[in-house]
Amino acid sequence: MQERFIGIDVSKRQLDVAVRPESQNWTAANDEPGIRQLVTSLKELAPKSIIIEASGGQETQVVAALAGANLPVVLVNPRCVRDFAKALGKLAKTDTIDAEVLAHFGEAVQPEQRPFKDEETQALAALVKRRRQLVDMLTEEKNRLHQTPAKIQKNIKANIKSLEQCLKDIEKELKNTIINCPVWEEKNDILRSVPGVGEVLSSTILADLPELGMLNRRQISTLVGVAPLNRDSGKFKGQRRIWGGRSYVRHVLYMATVAAIRCNEIIREFYERLIKVGKKAKVAITACMHKLLIILNSMMKRGTKWQPKEILA
Repeated sequence: MQERFIGIDVSKRQLDVAVRPESQNWTAANDEPGIRQLVTSLKELAPKSIIIEASGGQETQVVAALAGANLPVVLVNPRCVRDFAKALGKLAKTDTIDAEVLAHFGEAVQPEQRPFKDEETQALAALVKRRRQLVDMLTEEKNRLHQTPAKIQKNIKANIKSLEQCLKDIEKELKNTIINCPVWEEKNDILRSVPGVGEVLSSTILADLPELGMLNRRQISTLVGVAPLNRDSGKFKGQRRIWGGRSYVRHVLYMATVAAIRCNEIIREFYERLIKVGKKAKVAITACMHKLLIILNSMMKRGTKWQPKEILA
């Protein structure tokens, strides 16, 4: 039986569908009736893989419907697909072309299917995302405060006060959401037992890195984007750099690592050892991020809290 690969380009009102190798194309409305009909059509085709780009939330409804129907849907990084299209020489960009490129990408690369977040995890992720947005808005307003005339400052101060209250409310809701779920509360206790890991990193991991504890050290490092990648060619040996991965998780992990260098004996000693052998501070912090992530992954896999004696051994 011939394997089929489906590409779906998602826009606000429409879903463009492409099928390989038959080169079929059609569109469906991006609403409940349209998605329901799409699910029925795709079940009849029995595809090996359905490829959709992660596009900031527009894809959530169709992905949830496909996953709920046990169809093999895979979310992929848009940058990987763009690079693939350039390699094929496809520089034009339309919704139909994008769907065809996604189907071709699925056939050529066959990306691994990962389990999707359930409704509770999606709700937690939405709270974490909203917290991040509020922090960004607060930072922008505080930066504006001392760069504007006195007449405008009153308005900015009022907005800052309102945003700070919204942030408190979101953080309280985040905390209650985790406490009210026994599984999350147990995982949160494990994560928070590590010196340097606070509420922000813990909630971010629970919402946006559910794979922690289920992958090996290389896989989880690559997923977050803290695995140093080679840049060598012939006799040239370039400096290894971290790249790709989940930047929002990596950003929060960076802040936690800076705190851990001050208060976590394992991370602090590792950082100081790297500095003594001549590593730059930025390189040493990145290495500490990698080490902290590996420790958290191991703890989550074993279901055990922070035990520095075992790590030192």
